[in-house]
Amino acid sequence: MSVPPSERRTATPGPVRAPAARVGLSTASSYPEGVAAAFSLASRLGYDGVEVMVWTDPLTREAGALRRLVEHHGVPVLSVHAPTLLVTQRVWGTDPWEKVDRSIDLAAELDADTVVLHPPFRWQREYARGFVDGVAARERDSGIRLAVENMYPWRAPRSRELEAYLPHWDPVPQPYEHVTLDLSHTATSGSDAMAMTHALGPRLAHLHLTDGTGSARDEHLVPGRGGQPCAEVLATLAAAGFGGHVVVEVSTRRVGEVQRELDLAESLAFARLHLVTAPGPSVGPPPRPGA
Repeated sequence: MSVPPSERRTATPGPVRAPAARVGLSTASSYPEGVAAAFSLASRLGYDGVEVMVWTDPLTREAGALRRLVEHHGVPVLSVHAPTLLVTQRVWGTDPWEKVDRSIDLAAELDADTVVLHPPFRWQREYARGFVDGVAARERDSGIRLAVENMYPWRAPRSRELEAYLPHWDPVPQPYEHVTLDLSHTATSGSDAMAMTHALGPRLAHLHLTDGTGSARDEHLVPGRGGQPCAEVLATLAAAGFGGHVVVEVSTRRVGEVQRELDLAESLAFARLHLVTAPGPSVGPPPRPGA
């Protein structure tokens, strides 16, 4: 039996929605080139802003110098990554709360709304005991999001795992109000990135867009070159109206200048493509008059 044309199922595409999230470039992505190179790359390639990784490079710690880079390149600072990595243990002294507080101050001076920080190491027991409450109090007092990043267990010889972080490397069960999800760290920890995305819900405030193969080494590959569901995570966030920042944090230290620019352009294109959302087509019959 033929179906009258008026009742045939049609596929009417809806309007494409521009993403609410801004796509930033981590200054770590230009290493070993300095922070000035990251601003230049972000401007030239069309990124919406940068994330400043506070590092041994003095420029990453100087608000005045960073403001001049912002003005020169027309690229804002979206977020600041506190020097809470193992390799930055002596940047801004050895007191972990001083590192966090100075990162908050730097973010405020640069009009950035987010500070990314790692959970305490196991040997930082006093810091760890007050970490959850200290993060919450600083968020409340500063008005800046402190987005605690997911990490991973360290793997010792013979595949033995060492729990290096307190309260834990996995922020999902912790009472943090804001979380950074890093997709290289999900690969290294063997975590389910999509399950974490759904479990975190609105607490997921910041994304480090990168990739990994599941190696014990934290690889930070260009998205799409590893085994993480980078496209699916972006599409899920876009469909939910994610308004945080998506920051490309990939390793380019082993490539030359031309390939670095190509890798960062590819990463930006990947983010833009998968953050654009279109409502599903209307597949039902048109409504009947008077219905």
